[in-house]
Amino acid sequence: MNKRIGFIGCGKMAQAIISGMIKSNITLPNQIIASAKSNQTLTKVENEYGILTTTSNEEVTRFSDFLFLAIKPNLYQEILEEIKDSVGPETILITIAAGINLSFMEESLGNGAKVVRTMPNTPSLVGEGMSAICVNQNVTQAEMDEILALYHSFGKAEIVEEALMDAIPAISGSSPAYVYMFIEALADGGVLQGIPRHQAYKLAAQAVLGAAKMVLETEKHPGELKDQVCTPGGATIEAVSALEKHNFRGAVLTAMEQCTAKTMALSKK
Repeated sequence: MNKRIGFIGCGKMAQAIISGMIKSNITLPNQIIASAKSNQTLTKVENEYGILTTTSNEEVTRFSDFLFLAIKPNLYQEILEEIKDSVGPETILITIAAGINLSFMEESLGNGAKVVRTMPNTPSLVGEGMSAICVNQNVTQAEMDEILALYHSFGKAEIVEEALMDAIPAISGSSPAYVYMFIEALADGGVLQGIPRHQAYKLAAQAVLGAAKMVLETEKHPGELKDQVCTPGGATIEAVSALEKHNFRGAVLTAMEQCTAKTMALSKK
């Protein structure tokens, strides 16, 4: 892709996206520029990914065809005020923060701005990201195709209605954290039974990876796949019963509701 890509902010999420793009060969390191407040961060990403770096957000803005705003939600107003005069008419601005809606971006930059609202996740670092995307009316179909190509370079992407975007962090943006906790708990259970720690993590993580792949590739209902593992009167259904008695699914639903409530609160600020 012969496009220049900029990142204002270069924390873990931005680095995951940068890494995924470069590994997929969709772009070259010298087509990417990033800014950050910390020179230590800039030195790290420059050495690790070979990209261009600067402390100037305006320089990143002027350089970029696609501009990722990889900053915390509370910094958007300040950064947009800083860069708005440097945004070109064809520059496409991409948000990756919870609660930042298209109308806020348009109000800050003008109605002619090309804006993409996205919610990626950190597995983008290993090419297995899951991103939700919506765009405003100024983004053309050809530009949408390029955006999807960028996001497919580090995982999968789904176009969703903006009205659903506040629900995305709970199901795919934040959920890797829940899954890591589940893997850790599985490993702890293995260690409790005498399995060495390093093997327990590998066994647990591969089981989760394999189960997820089964859902995606077979397109069978997760409940059906679960039933296939549960032999009548066997050990698996005993474990499933115990999870149900301890409100396993209810706990997950409650966590997701809390995550969504927080995201909606951020969008109102």
